[in-house]
Amino acid sequence: MASSDVRKSGVGNNNNQKKRQRLPAPGQPGGGANTSPGTGQQGGGYQGNRPAGAPGQQGQGGNRPGGQGQGNRPGQNNRPGGQGQGNNRAPQPALTPEQNDKQIQEQIKATLAKLSGGKNNAAANRARYRRDKRGMAAEEREALRAQNELDAKTLKLTEFISANDLASLMDVNVNEVIRVCLGMGMFVSINQRLDAEAITVIADEFGYDVEFLSAEEDEEAIDLTDAPEDLQPRAPIVTIMGHVDHGKTSLLDYIRSASVAKGEAGGITQHIGAYEVTTKSGSPITFLDTPGHEAFTAMRARGAKVTDIAIIVIAADDSVMPQTKEAINHAQAAGVPIVIALNKVDKPTSNPEKIREELSQMNILVEEWGGKYQSQEVSAKSGLGVEDLLEKVLLEAELLDLKANPDRNAVGTVIEAELDKGRGYVTTVLVQTGTLNVGDVVLAGPHYGRVKAMTDYRGKKKKVAGPATPVQVLGLTGAPQAGDRIQVMETEREARELATQRQQLAREQSIRTKKHITLDEIGRRLAIGSFKELNILVKGDVDGSVEALSDSLLKLSTPEVKVNILSKGVGAISESDVLLASASDAIIIGFQVRPSQSARRLAEQEQIDVRLYSIIYNAINEVKDAMEGMLAPTLHEVIVANAEVRQVFNITKVGTIAGCMMTDGTLTRKTRVRVVRDGIVQHTGEIQDLKRFKDDVSEVRQGYECGISIKGFNDLQEGDNIEGFEEQEIKRKL
Repeated sequence: MASSDVRKSGVGNNNNQKKRQRLPAPGQPGGGANTSPGTGQQGGGYQGNRPAGAPGQQGQGGNRPGGQGQGNRPGQNNRPGGQGQGNNRAPQPALTPEQNDKQIQEQIKATLAKLSGGKNNAAANRARYRRDKRGMAAEEREALRAQNELDAKTLKLTEFISANDLASLMDVNVNEVIRVCLGMGMFVSINQRLDAEAITVIADEFGYDVEFLSAEEDEEAIDLTDAPEDLQPRAPIVTIMGHVDHGKTSLLDYIRSASVAKGEAGGITQHIGAYEVTTKSGSPITFLDTPGHEAFTAMRARGAKVTDIAIIVIAADDSVMPQTKEAINHAQAAGVPIVIALNKVDKPTSNPEKIREELSQMNILVEEWGGKYQSQEVSAKSGLGVEDLLEKVLLEAELLDLKANPDRNAVGTVIEAELDKGRGYVTTVLVQTGTLNVGDVVLAGPHYGRVKAMTDYRGKKKKVAGPATPVQVLGLTGAPQAGDRIQVMETEREARELATQRQQLAREQSIRTKKHITLDEIGRRLAIGSFKELNILVKGDVDGSVEALSDSLLKLSTPEVKVNILSKGVGAISESDVLLASASDAIIIGFQVRPSQSARRLAEQEQIDVRLYSIIYNAINEVKDAMEGMLAPTLHEVIVANAEVRQVFNITKVGTIAGCMMTDGTLTRKTRVRVVRDGIVQHTGEIQDLKRFKDDVSEVRQGYECGISIKGFNDLQEGDNIEGFEEQEIKRKL
């Protein structure tokens, strides 16, 4: 029995050819304390792979110490020692000595082959490494080039940039952009700001992709939808449009019983006015008065975008002029109803049927001719047909069923903005929905502020402004651009953060649109031979006029002479403007504004040409003449005296007399004068009386006090500057 166990143990040990098992610790099952059955000998340690030997022989097969103790481990079968290895592996056939030798020789050959071939293949390995490295570098360069091409064809910009800036980013002529827009039915000007959809379409025409840079909530569309039960009827917003001198402002004057036209320089309207009137039937209407000159294309476009109904005024004694056609196109593009007002029908030369015929050629059929457009013959001078015109406007408004929610934060549009030295930035706002209150925190473009005060167009203070109400707002940190959206924010911190982000985007946009000279540009200028640049700084009283004037000046650019608008803004001409003009070799054009005395002295020292205008035609024509080299000697205004108003006296039957101190020059009774208040021209006229104490004098020199009264002007205030000027024949130069 014992010899059988020994044989079994020997067979089991011969099959274990792979791995030695871990030595059990002494005293554990299978350790050195086990005694082999039938031998009386103690196990001595490890288990080898030797063939089984005779019983009692130590270290041979199953009789080696510990050979039989493996089967007694916990969890193993209690088989006789030598068969239970604790791993339950299937028995494997033993390798013969010849097979062992063959396997060893093959391993030795493989090792020697690797060792001997390493030196020979080192050069090949290094060449393969360099080749792979060059390939990776080429792939990286190709990927970088493709990314650069993609970036070059991707415009990173903000929404509402002008057509001129978009053309600069795409490195094309702005006329090509305008031509593409006209081909798509979009009427844009050089300085007109474009929305996201228009920018995307235009850029796609030139093969560019667009990536809009936006502040967190800057591009989020304002939710203007309200529950039907919250909506209440509101007044219609009506825009009066048409050609120059066709009677738009005169018609509005008759409607609201005012005399705005008398205060306009040159008898023309040069900025948008917003007015709220109530008809005789008690229905409120909000009117927007837009200029008619061709320079104010962008302003008329803004007027059509915020309006509900458009009144196209056409003089019956004239014809359908280009600006009239343009106004009709803007109104049609905005999708607003049109009412035709045939003005000046009381004139003997009027011919309304001729106007209707010309309109029919534009596919504008009035109701009298079987069309859908309402028309009315009116006379702004006598009031003929004005009431019927208003009834037709109210009929159109009734069909539109105009409603708004007054019980929400106000959202509106900036109509105009100007800088008043005494009150700060004054912004004309048209509230479109919601209610604007004094004390609300508002955000308009890159500017924000708390509403300190509100007034209507007559200067009467208001505390609340409901939907379709135009008001003048005080309290913004700057002058937003006309057309910007204004909205009430919850907190001042939120408004300040958004305004700061918009300012950063605007600065980045301005940096991107500044083009540096390239070799191609140098070659083009050398080919022309006499290329010149005319740098201009534009300052005006209101933002709309500044934009219109800049638009007109940019259109004057020719292949030989390029007009660059370096800066434009509202407010009086300051010393910083003069310094900028000096550094950039530019001229300054002031529109309805004057330079301060310090700025004028600095301009004289730096020999900077400061041109001041009150009518846009003169500014455009003079710059055009300068570019054509046609500046002949002509009459030019020269400032000869300045008087500061120290005190104002109102005397019965005499009028207003200003007690003044002569600060500069000499003032005579024949000198024409101009009243300037906070840099803005208030009146231009002649001196009625010039006194020293109680005596009439012919002239007053610098450093003396005097009393001055001006013909037809009694609205003098302390702090006003009375500027004396004369016209002298000098040679103009730019």
